[in-house]
Amino acid sequence: MLLLIRHRDHEPIVNPTAYVSPTSTLVGKVLVGPHGRILFGAIVTAETSMVEIGEYAIISENAVLRGNRSADTDQPVLIGDHVFIGPHATLLGCAVAPCSYIATGATVLQGAKIGSGAVIAVGALVHANTVIPDGYFVPPYAVAIGDPVQLYSPNQKEEMAEAIRRLGFARTAFGIEGPFHDRKALYKSATEIRSQEYASHFQDIILDPVD
Repeated sequence: MLLLIRHRDHEPIVNPTAYVSPTSTLVGKVLVGPHGRILFGAIVTAETSMVEIGEYAIISENAVLRGNRSADTDQPVLIGDHVFIGPHATLLGCAVAPCSYIATGATVLQGAKIGSGAVIAVGALVHANTVIPDGYFVPPYAVAIGDPVQLYSPNQKEEMAEAIRRLGFARTAFGIEGPFHDRKALYKSATEIRSQEYASHFQDIILDPVD
């Protein structure tokens, strides 16, 4: 059964020409444009922001799209026209320009911008605040960081950790300021912030079932 959920006084709006599968979930301020397709098991949740899905955009099976806020920064998910989002992809608070391809299992984090015609290949990660130029190819399982973007392989652990530190990921994703050398303290703060944000789901209203 398709779940349409009113969240923070906003309801999903689906264009009549769009298809949303019977096992998808749309939460809050979600806008699905003409001829969009949201396939089985996909979760599209606006949380404290919004999600906008463009014309002819494809959201494949079990993909997760989530808008958020970080402190006072709005982080919507904006999917342009003719974008393909592959199965099991995760997109958080990012913008994807038209005619881009986000492959199976890829992840795009808060504040990232994907240029038109870019490809984020299978299992790749685009980190927070990273800018992917038009037509750029991020190889399978690579990690893309920064503006200008630099690619890292999974075995470049030290270089990658330093690049992420420079990004200020905790500030971007959770609004946490200051250096965090204690990961336990960081994750304690992060989960408390998200717990408070997600408490608003207690007031959600499930709309009439759509068969």
